[in-house]
Amino acid sequence: MRARGFTLLEVLIALVVVALALLALTRTAGGQVAAFDALRERTLAGWVASNVLAETRLATPLPPTGRRDGRVRFADRDWRWTLDVTATANPQIRRLDVAVHAADDPASLATLSGFGSAQP
Repeated sequence: MRARGFTLLEVLIALVVVALALLALTRTAGGQVAAFDALRERTLAGWVASNVLAETRLATPLPPTGRRDGRVRFADRDWRWTLDVTATANPQIRRLDVAVHAADDPASLATLSGFGSAQP
């Protein structure tokens, strides 16, 4: 009777196939982690923008037109924000545009627009 089993060449080919599959899975997992991190940053920036918009509406319901900027610490990170207040056709309403950036990045991570009014 002849012994049955895999040849050395078949074992090496199987190992190469498994190694390539594991490499592809590792790259996919790395891409997912990077995408999750970017999503987390955009979500936090959106919350910062929402907070700036709400604070502006509460502090001055009809803020003067112009640009304001500031810094805030949120979720153990430093954020920069800019608020552009523009007039509208109705003199009792102002448009509020907030852009949020990471402290060390000039690119905007989130933008939010809203309106402020002198009347409740």
